[in-house]
Amino acid sequence: MRREYPSQPIVGVGAVIVHDGKLVLVKRGVEPGKGKWSIPGGAVELGEGVRDTAIREAKEECGLDIELVGDTPMDAMDSMVTDEKGRLQYHYVLLQFLARPKGGILNPTSDVTETRCVPLENVEKYDLTNSFRAFFKKHRKELEGF
Repeated sequence: MRREYPSQPIVGVGAVIVHDGKLVLVKRGVEPGKGKWSIPGGAVELGEGVRDTAIREAKEECGLDIELVGDTPMDAMDSMVTDEKGRLQYHYVLLQFLARPKGGILNPTSDVTETRCVPLENVEKYDLTNSFRAFFKKHRKELEGF
């Protein structure tokens, strides 16, 4: 399926990895959002469950083995980006799962250029993707309590 100008929405899954008051952020190396900061994540592959996607993407993008905190996503959000002509260029339905690291070494891999463990109070200072900024604002208090 084409990611740019798709014929239907694509399901994307993110891993919200929190440990000791810090959140794992990755700098995107590909569109949409290239050069902006977000959480590790990506598209669900055919035959793959959404929880398995979160675990796989965390390993692929930042080198961490994770465990999901709950069985249900923290949120479901739409991410739609239009081009300069107003055509729908990207359309994702995003599911974010709360997770904690259980192994591995934080290191950029796959389609990210940088990785960081950022104190929660500093996250909004980063140039975040629009969808992740909206998610973080909505769930910040919940993450601080984790």
